[in-house]
Amino acid sequence: MAAGNHITVHVAMAAVVCWEAGGGEAVKVEEIEVDPPKWGEVRIQMLFASLCHTDVLCCHGFPVPLFPRVLGHEGVGMVESVGEGVTEIREGDIVIPTYLGECRECENCRSEKTNQCQTYPLQAFTGLMQDDTSRMSIRGGGQKLYHFLSCSTWSEYTVVSTNYVVKVDPRVSDFPLSSFLSCGFSTGFGAAWKEAKVEKGSSVAVVEGARLHGAAKIIGIDVNDNKRMKGEAFGMTDFINPRKHSDQKSIPELIKELTGGSGVDYSFECTGVPALVNDALEATKVGIGKMIMLGAGTQKSVEIDFVSLLGGRTFKYSVFGGIKVQSDLPIIIRKCINKEIEKLDELLTYEVHLEDINRAFELLKEPDCIKVLIKF
Repeated sequence: MAAGNHITVHVAMAAVVCWEAGGGEAVKVEEIEVDPPKWGEVRIQMLFASLCHTDVLCCHGFPVPLFPRVLGHEGVGMVESVGEGVTEIREGDIVIPTYLGECRECENCRSEKTNQCQTYPLQAFTGLMQDDTSRMSIRGGGQKLYHFLSCSTWSEYTVVSTNYVVKVDPRVSDFPLSSFLSCGFSTGFGAAWKEAKVEKGSSVAVVEGARLHGAAKIIGIDVNDNKRMKGEAFGMTDFINPRKHSDQKSIPELIKELTGGSGVDYSFECTGVPALVNDALEATKVGIGKMIMLGAGTQKSVEIDFVSLLGGRTFKYSVFGGIKVQSDLPIIIRKCINKEIEKLDELLTYEVHLEDINRAFELLKEPDCIKVLIKF
């Protein structure tokens, strides 16, 4: 061990590794080794993580098929050790690993139009740290493992660049639920706040972020009736289950019936299903409607109905709901502390231990499932 707080030893622990595309039997809990943090990095002992649809996509090779790979991108943990050059984060800090950075100085960070930092961009395509090496390997064999989205949170320990770490205010009383802020909840909240900039009295098809910004009509659309109660807890005013309409009307038609025939000001597509992308676009108002796409899929292209675009509607894709991780994520955390954002516990459906990760994938398919929390 080096002088001060800088750790030079490797640690062995359990982690979830996906060995090849397809998931299922390819996903296993393995004994791995995690290197010490290098310059500007921290090693984090994960306390809680959670399961997101993007993790399922990763098992199928999204966004690029890099295997074997340590999964997970939602989570909260405690800094176990720091590398050279780290001054803002200390051992013992509770932190959220993120998959976007924010330097606050580049053209994009100075702009209000995007959260895509040019200096510390989305780390989704190489599976490696910024120096093009990995910090993880199979114990004993030495086989290197790819990281996922600069986080790899489904590991008892993980190494992350400090440019992709946000400290959690110690006033937060429920650290497990902070895991949901690292992607799922914040993406939806940010989409209404940062991307759409929902105004008071507007009509939308999203939930919590729209409620806090004064949307008058908040429409939820799902084929699962179990989602109605959860949506109402976060401010939903109307619910549509397309399968319950015997007249076989389209989703845009059903939405327009609830909005006087005009459609919504803003719609948010969260599945990545190509057909629903067009539905979400067509459901917005002609000329001023805006559709924000948040979901992702394994298909590399989506066919857009040109007729919908002829109506002057706007279509934008959003990563992390437009949230700037250093500027905006702490604001969301403070809103949780101040009870402006409540009922995060309503999202928690199941809890599993890391060794039961394959059960977590099965639970995600259950009709009542919203979020699965992983305990270490």
